[in-house]
Amino acid sequence: MRAQSSATAAPPIAVATSKPERPGFGTLQAALGVAAFSLTFPATAWGLEGFGPWSLVAVRSVLAAVIAGGCLLALRVPLPARRHRAGLAVVGAGVVLGFPLLTTLALETSTTAHAAVVVGLLPLTTALFSALRVGTRPSRTFWIAALAGAAAVLAFTVQQSGGALTTADLYLFAALLVCAAGYTEGGRLARIMPGWQVIGWALVLCLPLTVPVAALALAQEPVRLTAHSVTGLLWVAAGSQFVGLVVWYRGMAAIGIPKASQLQLAQPLLTLVWSVLLLGEHLTVAAPLTAAAVLVCIAVTQRSRG
Repeated sequence: MRAQSSATAAPPIAVATSKPERPGFGTLQAALGVAAFSLTFPATAWGLEGFGPWSLVAVRSVLAAVIAGGCLLALRVPLPARRHRAGLAVVGAGVVLGFPLLTTLALETSTTAHAAVVVGLLPLTTALFSALRVGTRPSRTFWIAALAGAAAVLAFTVQQSGGALTTADLYLFAALLVCAAGYTEGGRLARIMPGWQVIGWALVLCLPLTVPVAALALAQEPVRLTAHSVTGLLWVAAGSQFVGLVVWYRGMAAIGIPKASQLQLAQPLLTLVWSVLLLGEHLTVAAPLTAAAVLVCIAVTQRSRG
């Protein structure tokens, strides 16, 4: 899914909201956020045409951090409290570094359509991590729907891989886990500070790692600047990992989490559309059917959680 950011593939699950003032404009902003995340995997595929996986992930994180840092400085946002830095480190490890790297490695051998279906489980995985983190007890309906969605994706990946999971599938499943952990912690922090500041500070705090990695990767991996590779890099850095999150959080603040989450259900299917239009991929019948099944399961879990 979003890439969903990379940065950002799907967004944090909870954020403080207020009574909506302009629901129409809020819906538009939330929809723009979903559209931005749905382009993450196709943009990553474009970026891989000219950059190595490590270069692409490190450079996108550095560029996004520069944008985020500029906004934080311009608005004179104070440094996060010391007690929040461990949580921001989890967000950085999961959303800024782990998910982008693992999905990029997967996309070296996997199609974006295949990745979109697998990562369509992210809302369910995040909900499970959230239940464990905050100690809630989801209903039996929630667990049944979550397991059904997981079974559908597992059956799809095994069928597509000829009876066994591939290395790309393992990367994608690992990406689900680290990103869900990052989203869960980000959702907790977003109740304390604006959501865009959560991802902004996570990006900035990762700079001591991403800058030297970017320099080393660019020196070791071949770089071929083309229209596709540059456009893909710029999109995953600015569009997916920062701007998309800004409009998404503003939309959620205006219309509330439940309505915004319903818009997010369209993200995997949108990625399938982009994979055909932008990359010329040919979809099997199983891809949209599995994506639709997962969306139904997500809708059931959301309703069962109230």
